[in-house]
Order: sequence, then C-alpha cells, then structure tokens
Amino acid sequence: MECSNREPGSEPVPISPRVVVYWRPGCPFCSSLRRGLRRSGVEFTERNIWEDQKATAFVRSVAHGNETVPTVTVAGRATVNPSARQVLAGASEHAPQTDSEPRRGLLGAVPAALSRLSEQTRARAHQLAGGR
Repeated sequence: MECSNREPGSEPVPISPRVVVYWRPGCPFCSSLRRGLRRSGVEFTERNIWEDQKATAFVRSVAHGNETVPTVTVAGRATVNPSARQVLAGASEHAPQTDSEPRRGLLGAVPAALSRLSEQTRARAHQLAGGR
C-alpha cells in the first residue's frame, strides 16, 4: 500500500526529494516518526512492509537482512530508524537545486518545520510535567 500522508489541514512542506517511510502496523517507532513528519507538514509516501513484498525486500537490503522499521529514504538515500529531525535534515541536505531555482522552498521550510517540532516537544514536556 502506498499513499501520500500529512496532518489533515496542514500545509505541505515543499519537499523536492521524495521521502518514503517504510513501516509496519504495531510499530511504536513508526507511529512516532509518521506523527512527527505529519506535524511538521512534510509530505511523504508510506510503504507497509507487511503488505508490500518489494518494500520488505528493500528494507532487508539496507538493514543487514533485518526488517527494521521505520526505514526512510530521502532522495534515494536510506536511513534506518531516524527521527523526524533527521529526516528533515536529510531532505534539506539532499534537496536538488538548480540555477533557476532560488534557495528557498525546502531549505527555507526546514527551519520552520524544525521549529514547529521544537515547539510541540516543549508543549508536550510542559503537559507531562503537569503544566508547571
């Protein structure tokens, strides 16, 4: 199953490199990463390794024969179990750029997305601390 996904009502971050998240149902690390990317407004494609044999084979090929998820590719570069920040940083680093394209788009959007993640992390920590 392959689908594009982001937080409902959020504006997508204009990512040039394709972001693909390989996941499986019941994986808390996958849920956390996918939730973080959605909150950041990052558009990504999801591939369920339990439903897609090609996705399973790919994950095994980059995870030393294991089915370790989440595994993420950004512009064709694979990372096993990255954080949302790492995915955003990777997207920024590997964003294609041409002479006719000003240096904004993804590169301008990543700091804003990272800032949103930081704000959400602070708010959640405050909430967990009992609002102190």
